[in-house]
Amino acid sequence: MRILLVVAVCATLPGCMTAGDTVSFKASNPQQQALMRDGQPALVSRQKSSLVLVRPASRQLQANGRPVFVVGINNLSRQPVDFRVAQVEAIQHAGGSDFEMKIVTYEMLVQEEKNRQVAAALLTGLAAGANAYGASRAGYGSYTTPGGRTGTFYSPTAAAIAQGNAAAQNDAMIATTIEAGQRNMAALEQSVIKDNTLMPGEWYGGQLHVAPPTDQGGAQKSYTIIITVGTDRHVIDVAQGPPGV
Repeated sequence: MRILLVVAVCATLPGCMTAGDTVSFKASNPQQQALMRDGQPALVSRQKSSLVLVRPASRQLQANGRPVFVVGINNLSRQPVDFRVAQVEAIQHAGGSDFEMKIVTYEMLVQEEKNRQVAAALLTGLAAGANAYGASRAGYGSYTTPGGRTGTFYSPTAAAIAQGNAAAQNDAMIATTIEAGQRNMAALEQSVIKDNTLMPGEWYGGQLHVAPPTDQGGAQKSYTIIITVGTDRHVIDVAQGPPGV
C-alpha cells in the first residue's frame, strides 16, 4: 500500500515533474532482471535476504533536474533487517572516471521546503502590504467644480469598504500560502524513503531523490545506485538520456 501511495502522490512534488530524459536499467548479475511495469522500465534485484524493485517516479525525468526513483524493498529473511538512507550510494561514470552523486534525504527536502515557505511568506507579506496601503488611500479623492475650484475629500464609507476587501484578499493569500506549505510537507512525509527496520516478509518503499548527474552534452548519462539492505548490496545500473539516445 505504501508503494502505491508513493506513486500516487508523486505528481505533487517538484522532483517528479515530467520533461526531458528517459531512463533504462541494465541487469548487472544473474540475480537481477530488467523489465517493464505499467509501461515504465524497472529492475528487480534479489540477494540472499532481500529483494529490491526500482523504477523511475515519472515517465520522464527533468533533463538537468534530480532523478527521482521509487524503491520497493522486501525482507526475504526470517530476521528484521535495517535499511538506512545514509548507506545508499550513487556514482556517475563519465570520461573514464567516477563521481559521487549526492543522495537528497528527507531531512534535506524538508529544509528546502521550509526555505521555500519562508520565501513565499515574504512575497505574500509584500503583496499584503501593498493591498493594505492601497486600501488606506481609497477613501481620499479630489474634485473640480464647474467654476474651476479644486479640492480634496475623504469618504469613510469608501475607505471602510476598500479596507474590508483588502483584509479579505490578504487573509485568502495567507491561507493559500500556508495550505500549500502544509500539503507539500505532507507529501514529503508520505512519499520520501526514510530509515526503516523491515520485519520478516515486510515490504517498504518510497521515493529516492538523487542529485542531478553531470550533463554530457546531450549524450546519455550513466550512473550506478547502490542500495544496502542489511548485509545485502543491490547494485543498480542506470542509463539516462533524451528519448532515442
